[in-house]
Amino acid sequence: MSDALKLPAELRERAGKGASRALRREGRVPAVIYGGKEEPTPIHVEEKLLVQQLMTGHFMNSIVMIDADGKTVRTLPKDVSLHPVTDRPIHVDFLRLAKDAKIVVNIPVVFVNEEASPGLKKGGVLNVVRHELELNCEADKIPSEIEIDVSGKEVGDSIHISAVTLPDGAESAITDRDFTIATLVAPSALKRSEGEAAEGEEVEPGEVPATEQEGDVGEGGVEVVEGE
Repeated sequence: MSDALKLPAELRERAGKGASRALRREGRVPAVIYGGKEEPTPIHVEEKLLVQQLMTGHFMNSIVMIDADGKTVRTLPKDVSLHPVTDRPIHVDFLRLAKDAKIVVNIPVVFVNEEASPGLKKGGVLNVVRHELELNCEADKIPSEIEIDVSGKEVGDSIHISAVTLPDGAESAITDRDFTIATLVAPSALKRSEGEAAEGEEVEPGEVPATEQEGDVGEGGVEVVEGE
């Protein structure tokens, strides 16, 4: 589960663009806490501390405990607006959470035990269709990542959501189909050479087939492709 983050804040006494610009000049970021059947609470937070939390890589999937006006509010970040030129945060929306709330979050997937996949050991490529899973989670049980074991996977195998064991308190937000997360395919170079052999063509030693130059293959034989 993602660790809860703590973020001190101060209440905003004035709203509007002018007040927000003044806060940003002082190194503060305007924000608002909404939801939970309560009125929205305008706040502002320290930009430097907010950026540090954004750099953790799991800010949007973490519970953030906001301390403001002597009260601690349990929230989930819902949107961070960035300056179009500088990429500095200029506004943040936080969703107020009840203790038993269930929320939809996008959780990154991580593939493990690649060395135990016969298909990858033979030179196969893992085509990642979905880098994240949209999950419906209990607010206090948000996982930081979902591990997918590729042990025993051969070329031609596919990994669907039905084959993934999700942690307690989490379920797929997509329920109308058994969608594909990744597929294990033969490398493009192998498919190219087989096709040329069938046509009686030869590949010069050291020549890299054009199809091998296409696609983005990362470490461990993981090729990144577009989602469904």
